[in-house]
Amino acid sequence: MTPIDTHIKPLTSYRKHWAQRFGIAPFLPMSQDEMRMLGWDSCDVIIVTGDAYIDHPSFGMALVGRLLEAQGFRVGIISQPDWHSAADFRRLGKPNLFFGVTAGNMDSMVNRYTADRRTRSTDAYTPDGAPDKRPDHALTVYAQRCREAYPDAPLVIGSIEASLRRIAHYDYWSDTMKRSILPDAKADLLLFGNAERALVELAHRLAAGENIKTIRDLRGSAFMVPHGWRPEGWSEADSTTVDTPGALNVRPDPYAMVQKSPVAAAAAPAPVTQTIRFHGREARLAARREERARTVLRLPSYEQVKADPVLDAHASRTFHLESNPGNARALAQGHGDRDVWLNPPPIPLGTPEMDHVYGLPYARAPHPAYGAAKIPAWEMIRFSVNIMRGCFGGCTFCSITEHEGRIIQSRSEESILREIEEIRDKTPGFTGVISDVGGPTANMYRMACKDPKIESSCRRLSCVYPGICENLNTDHAPLIDLYRKARALPGIKKVFVASGLRYDLAARSPEYVKELATHHVGGYLKIAPEHSEEGPLSKMMKPGMGNYDKFKALFDKFSREAGKEQYLIPYFIAAHPGTSDSDMLALALWLKRNGFRLDQVQTFLPTPLALATTMYHSGKNPLHKVSATSENVTVVKGGRQRRLHKAFLRYHDPDNWPLLREALQGMGRADLIGNGKKHLIPSFQPAGTGRPLKRAGSGKSVGRAAPARRAVAPIKPGTRPKRARRS
Repeated sequence: MTPIDTHIKPLTSYRKHWAQRFGIAPFLPMSQDEMRMLGWDSCDVIIVTGDAYIDHPSFGMALVGRLLEAQGFRVGIISQPDWHSAADFRRLGKPNLFFGVTAGNMDSMVNRYTADRRTRSTDAYTPDGAPDKRPDHALTVYAQRCREAYPDAPLVIGSIEASLRRIAHYDYWSDTMKRSILPDAKADLLLFGNAERALVELAHRLAAGENIKTIRDLRGSAFMVPHGWRPEGWSEADSTTVDTPGALNVRPDPYAMVQKSPVAAAAAPAPVTQTIRFHGREARLAARREERARTVLRLPSYEQVKADPVLDAHASRTFHLESNPGNARALAQGHGDRDVWLNPPPIPLGTPEMDHVYGLPYARAPHPAYGAAKIPAWEMIRFSVNIMRGCFGGCTFCSITEHEGRIIQSRSEESILREIEEIRDKTPGFTGVISDVGGPTANMYRMACKDPKIESSCRRLSCVYPGICENLNTDHAPLIDLYRKARALPGIKKVFVASGLRYDLAARSPEYVKELATHHVGGYLKIAPEHSEEGPLSKMMKPGMGNYDKFKALFDKFSREAGKEQYLIPYFIAAHPGTSDSDMLALALWLKRNGFRLDQVQTFLPTPLALATTMYHSGKNPLHKVSATSENVTVVKGGRQRRLHKAFLRYHDPDNWPLLREALQGMGRADLIGNGKKHLIPSFQPAGTGRPLKRAGSGKSVGRAAPARRAVAPIKPGTRPKRARRS
């Protein structure tokens, strides 16, 4: 095994597999009858998914399936199988090359449970929203059933559920440390992140006769090996030798010569000497890069992180520091007498490759087998266009970075406009309105580091925290041009931006905010301050409210100039690590002061591998070097305190008033209880409202309802309440 290659073969450069002669399937087959109609006697690849099959690039099974079809492979789909036995996993026969298993577009545990660990009543990725069509930890269960169905069939797992569980991780739903998903799923390979490159190369290599157990050099792949296994010529380093990434400030070009002062420059050696020294430095840097490319970094083992949360925090920090495809090292983590080996992350797709992936012949509809059933996720996105991938925000509670990476992968303007025309011409029910032109973050389109060398060497966890990096290109001009051309297309009446907006970036471009407010907002615009106080914001890696105020001033100004009454919908998180009761009180007062009454709010949900989840589990801050004596983080775990933090966000709800009264009295802020404008909550309680409270160990209820009176939260005269929703 050689150092992992950084010069990757383009997706469209492979010679197509012989089965290309069967042509393009109207829909990828889900039954033997459909296979026979296509003239197939078998499938080369069978994709097992926890979602309903919708042939659209926003759904992973369709994107992967059409990508492999374009390489000449025959791809079948087993959608939402009956997992209680292996029988349903045999419905398409044995794959010639491999099973590709995914839990679906969402992590199955997030899909099935709320942040309070309650079972959700609907599943947006299932016909008619029916619940219970997938098991807990669906990826593991599906993979095990595939192994039972055909024990000798190669088994590859992927998707966000695999990405977030590729090393030992904290599982919120069982409140335990779990080992990597690889040994439990009994898979041959795990492909993490956006895996198009690895998937295409793997399929061609297997078709050429390679054994999957010998394929160990794919970027973005993970696999099990004997403990201590290393390729010849490789060395191992202990992760405790990894230092902090340094101050989060402007990074110099690491390949340039050290800049000298004018005095030093005047006394510098002759040009010939400079050239020799430069070449010597380049040679040393090249040697170090070569050595680094042949080094595996050993994380604390599963057994160690299970026993010591501080070591888990250290492992999490190391994992995130080794996430840049330009400089990441391979990682190894012991699991008993074996290791999970992770190759460096995949090289992001270039624009032509993104255009290829999104320009494949999708039917852009659910499979006909679903008949007239409504699939909520499809109804939500069928008139929307995804223009980019990735996010360099680095928010600690978010899984996008762990899965898609920090480098933005953008489609070309032509590709996006062509998809809008396809929606107009081919999608039933289209009325001329594009519901969203966006991505993980609506306004990061074509943004990147100004210097590829700096980008490839950077170890920052965020490009925009604590401030926007000076090396980041924040030009919104390409996005403005795209918006203008999209809404100028014949038959297009309106183009909305419904994806979340990074307002600190947008505030740098008043022209963009004007374009947005004038043409692309349907009355409400989603943004995510997440909190108002520095304590939790510093643990989220989110900007302060000054950025929100700056953006709001621009948005309100341009909305007025356009003659439109439009509102911002701010999102906030309750009970995030680093948040105190006082922080939540301050946020509640901010909401009341600004006239916000939130209909739905989000309580922090610890998802695997997120840095905020590490804080929640370990009580340590992995944003800085971790040790037993390093910074501790305030963590909200108790059910009552989590309910209190959520209640502060819904201070206007009478059901929350008994809990808030008790808390305010305990905090010495009884002055906020009363019936005037200066008060947060009233002193009366309407009949039939309020959840009974119990003092710990007493069994006695407190906060009994008072005689009925009408509850009216104060709103400034002449204004209407702003209502914000969060799902």
